[in-house]
Amino acid sequence: MFRLALRMLFGDRAKYLMLISGIMFATILMTQGGSLFCGIMSWTSSTLRNVRAEIWVTDPMVEQIGDGRPLRDTDVSRVRSVDGVAWAAPLYQGLMQAKLSDGASKLVTLIGIDATTLAGAPLHLVEGNLEALRQPNAVIIDEYGAERLGESLHRRIRLGDTFELNDREARVVGICKAARSFTGGPYLYTTYDRAVQYAPAQRKMLSYVIAAPAPGLTPAEAARRIEAATGLRAYTEYAFMWSTIWWYVYNTGIPINVGTLMMLGFVVGIAISGQTFYSFVLENTRNLAALKAMGTSTPRMCAMLVVQSLTVGLIGYGVGLGVVTLLGTLLLSLQRVPFLILWQIPIITLTAVLFICVFSALLGIWRIARLEAASVFRS
Repeated sequence: MFRLALRMLFGDRAKYLMLISGIMFATILMTQGGSLFCGIMSWTSSTLRNVRAEIWVTDPMVEQIGDGRPLRDTDVSRVRSVDGVAWAAPLYQGLMQAKLSDGASKLVTLIGIDATTLAGAPLHLVEGNLEALRQPNAVIIDEYGAERLGESLHRRIRLGDTFELNDREARVVGICKAARSFTGGPYLYTTYDRAVQYAPAQRKMLSYVIAAPAPGLTPAEAARRIEAATGLRAYTEYAFMWSTIWWYVYNTGIPINVGTLMMLGFVVGIAISGQTFYSFVLENTRNLAALKAMGTSTPRMCAMLVVQSLTVGLIGYGVGLGVVTLLGTLLLSLQRVPFLILWQIPIITLTAVLFICVFSALLGIWRIARLEAASVFRS
């Protein structure tokens, strides 16, 4: 009977392709929306991945990585003196305009790291030497920045190229790999003292203190000790990431906009698939009535509809997921669009697709339950 059900489904090419298309577009919209949301959220905490530190010490009011309220320079020594801290180093983070030789300006995220230990330096250098960062006016730029700052020059930024930060010369001594920033600007690394000179002067310049726990202590335990001893806020890297993400969820319209896109995909799937599947059942009423007259039970016929609905749903889901994967690969190659497919997203989408399939099958079941076997003999 199930083979007969599939032959009935595949035999009506128009309805079959319409059902596949409805599920496919629903899958694309829901998966794409979820992937864009995760990609945007990953960009909000990109500094944490570009400046690796187990503990981040901040002002008590700071809730997300972009809100670096200045600390006193003496706070570095206070953190270092806490029992259970292996080391602590200053960190500057700020947005600046890089002025190129042709007069064009580009927004950059300036990161100032400790010149002695180079704690927080980029992990993966494509070109150059990390030690060269100690040279006068030296900076390291990420790969995206090398392309972005070189657009007006019609070439990629190379080692030895110079530009200005706040009317001071900056010379590129390295190019590194880095995660994209939520602000869209590339990352620019230099020493902390030089970053303070580049940045507009203010009374307090220290953005964060990064630290590591002593051997035998977890980052969470060391963070609690820092908070108790200094009165500052101490985050583990993982906790700071989630604090940043939740801040953007609660304080921006990103979840609403992306959620609307995903809900639109769900509604499109229900509307197209439900209506098309019900129309398919109506057109096959005489065939179904004939099966019922030959002794096929209603539960068996309902199972046939469920098989038809699930077959269409799984095929449409697979095609839609494949399209999103190809589209995501293209977007990632451009390196300008946030896109991140976590393993939970296909599962959530599959759950929604199965719900659409069940809903569509229920419409057909409701029709079959009222079907009379004698209707096959009516004209």
